[in-house]
This record gives sequence, structure tokens and C-alpha cells, in this order.
Amino acid sequence: MPDLLGATNPVPGYDGSMSNRTIGLTPDSAQNPQIQNVPDPSRVTGADGRTEQQNAGNMGDSSVRYDSNFQTFLQRLREAASLLQGLSRLFAGREGTVVLSGMSEGIAAELSQALEMLKMDEGELLKFLTGQFKAGTRFSGALFALLRNAYSRASSEGVRADILNFLRSYSDYSSTAHIEGNLLRNMAGMADAMPASWGEKLRDLLSLLENGIAAGDRQGNLALLQQRVFPYMSSYVSHTHDLGTARALLSLMALDVARYENGSLERLLEAFHQLSGYGTPKSQLGGIDDQSLLNLLKNSEFNKASPAKDFADRLASAAVRALRGEGSAEVQQIFRQFMEAMLINESVYMPVNHFLIPLEMDGRMLFSELWVDPDAEEKEETRAGGGREHTVRILFKIDVQSLGLFDVILTSRDREVDISIACPGKAAPFSRKIEQSVSQILVQNGLTPTGVSVRKMERPVSLTEVFPKIFEGKNSVNVKA
Repeated sequence: MPDLLGATNPVPGYDGSMSNRTIGLTPDSAQNPQIQNVPDPSRVTGADGRTEQQNAGNMGDSSVRYDSNFQTFLQRLREAASLLQGLSRLFAGREGTVVLSGMSEGIAAELSQALEMLKMDEGELLKFLTGQFKAGTRFSGALFALLRNAYSRASSEGVRADILNFLRSYSDYSSTAHIEGNLLRNMAGMADAMPASWGEKLRDLLSLLENGIAAGDRQGNLALLQQRVFPYMSSYVSHTHDLGTARALLSLMALDVARYENGSLERLLEAFHQLSGYGTPKSQLGGIDDQSLLNLLKNSEFNKASPAKDFADRLASAAVRALRGEGSAEVQQIFRQFMEAMLINESVYMPVNHFLIPLEMDGRMLFSELWVDPDAEEKEETRAGGGREHTVRILFKIDVQSLGLFDVILTSRDREVDISIACPGKAAPFSRKIEQSVSQILVQNGLTPTGVSVRKMERPVSLTEVFPKIFEGKNSVNVKA
């Protein structure tokens, strides 16, 4: 009979009264894939059959990896859709029309205006390309060159920290319009996710924020957010215990509010004045007063309008419309894949520069992606004098209307240039002529062709084949979740 007077609780499976009973658990039940542990953040449980843990180390699995952020980047890089194919489906160079069916009127209008910007000659193409290079980084120009020099010559970590603090403040200052847009969208999303009795009050606060942003009253907007919006949302969560969409958007808005406060003009000037207390930055930045500083920042290449920036703005506006539900499912999928590919190429793990070159020349559409590694030295290649040779490697992926995809790999060592071209089948019979033409172009520009080869494309080349340094991220700290 059961031991009712036992001082301790019986251990399942060892109770004498249970010895002759059939127990449904088998000795290897812990490895049974049908069993799933109850999620408990306070405990570390054994492996089970939970699907999100399966194949975490398998590169072929499409779920989020748990073993490494860098491996996730490599996985996303391999799975990313081609930007060129997406652009080719979005645009058509016939009479400025957009041919993809299912577009809303707003998306079509944005793309039609973007299409008009693509009609370029050689001079306009050079201007478009250099504009994209200059607008590709926020920290360009004379001021930031001085700050880089001061940072490299600084003798203490405090100086470097204050320089980085100024750059952080400038980044938030120059992102004011983007941050304000995020604040308005997140507040509207919270109001939509809340019951009407709570949402109406939040919409009233949203109207006040819109008026404040239109008036340029940053301090008033911060006071509204910190003293009215956040207390109101705190009260809502505590009363309703709503831990869903509204609370998630509130967390995102808290980050934007912190950036909004850090990007004020007062914070920017305060961070700059802090640098004048150090000898090295003071000697570099010398007689720059507040007004001169603002002029330098406002007239930087990043803030100047250029055809490249205008095209990117039009394309981004069309993407925003599509991802908010305008257009057909096909159009939304193209823009979603397009944005995912762009984000992957801007990842902190991507060691090469990436540019997009769409244009219409001589009545033919041409879409090109350009990757540049300006520091692609190879250890086994050295100069005759024993020093390492400076190498620049470039990958072009060019999709030419009516011809197809070209892969062009260019390696430059000083004035010596090596070019390998993989062309579509239609162009393969003219490979010899293409080699001669490319060699002549190099010579005409004062370069020495060390090797020019053209072959039929068997398959598109991958980024990791051309830039193996992408895998160097494996040597960094591998953050795991």
C-alpha cells in the first residue's frame, strides 16, 4: 500500500505502490520528439521537439538562426532576391510607362517620375554615380575629415568618446525628419491597436504632436511625449494588461524619443563645445563658431540634393506605399524583397560598398549593381620592393534590356587592370570583339590591361566568390541568442 507517512514526497517511478503499474513514459521519453517543454524563462530545460530549435545550425533552414548573428547574415545574403530582377520588373523604358500590373495610382506616379530621372548621357551618368558615392555616407566633408584626424591623434579615450558623442548627436540631428515621421506613425499605430475608449484620447495627443512638428517646436514636442503620452500609455497598460501591439510600438517610440532629444540643436552645440576643451580637437577645429558649424553641416554632400538622392527618395516613397498595402500582392512582394536585399547590403557585416546604377541610355534600359572593395590586398601579392600592393576589386552586375545579365569582375593594382566578363549567350559570339574594345578603353584612359577575358556565363557569380573577406566576420565576436 502507499507509504502515507513518508517524510518526503515520493519520486515518480520509484514509489513501491507504482512498481506493478504500467507507466506510459518510456526510458527514452526525454528524447521523444513529440514532447515539448513548457517555456519557462527562469529555467534551462532539456532539448525537445520545439520546431524553432530544430535545424538551428542548418544553413538550409529558413527560420531565424539561434547560433550566430553572423551566420544569419550569411543565410540572408544567400537567400536574398536579385535587385536587378526586381528593378527590371518594376520599370519599362517605353514612353515612360510602368508596365507591372496591379500598381496603385500613387505607386505608378512615383515610379514614373523616377523613370524620367534615368534618361542620361555619359556626363549625367558620371554625375549620378559620383552623387551616389557622396551621398552614401553621412560623415563626409572637411569637418568630418578634421574630426577623423583628431580622433586618430587623440591621446586619451575621453577625447575619442566625446568625438563619437558629437557624431552620434549629429546623426540624430540630421535624422530629425525621419524620427518625427516614426513618432507620428507609431502613435497612430498605437491608437489603432487600442480600444476606441482609449484610442480617441491618444489621437487628440497625436494631433497636438502633428501641430508641434509643423511649428518646429522640438522642446514642446518632447514635453508632450514625456509628460502626457508616456504616462497615458503607462496607465493604459496597467489597467488593461495589454502586452501586444500597442506596448511593442511604445517601446519603439521610446527609442525614437531618446534620439529626438539627443538630436536637438542645443545637444549638438553642447557636444561640439565639449571638444574645444581638449588640445588636439581644438587645434584641428580652431576658429569654427556655432554658425560656421551649422553651415558646414547643412552644406555637406549628404544634405545636398542630387539626382541619385532624388531617385532614391522616389523609389523609397513607392516602396512605402506598397508595403502599406497599396497595389497587388505581386507588387508588394517585389518591394519587400527589394527592401530586404538593400538592408542586407547595408549590414554591419558587409565589408564592401554597394551602389545601385539604373539608367536608360540610347533607348535601352540598363540596371546595374556595383560592389567595391577599396582595400582588397592579397597577402601573397607584393610589390617587387617587398611592400604590399594596393588592390581595388569591383564587381558589376549589369542587366541590359534585350540582352541579359553580365557579371564583370575588375581588379586594379595601381594602373594595372584585370577584367573578367561573363556574358549572356546572345553576346558570347562577339566575345573577341568585346575583349578588344574593353582593352582599347583601358588604354585610352591611361590604364594597362594585364588581362581581359570574356566568356559565356554558366551561372551568376556570388558575392562571396569575389569578396572572400565577407567570411572574416567569423573571426569577430559571435553573438548568440
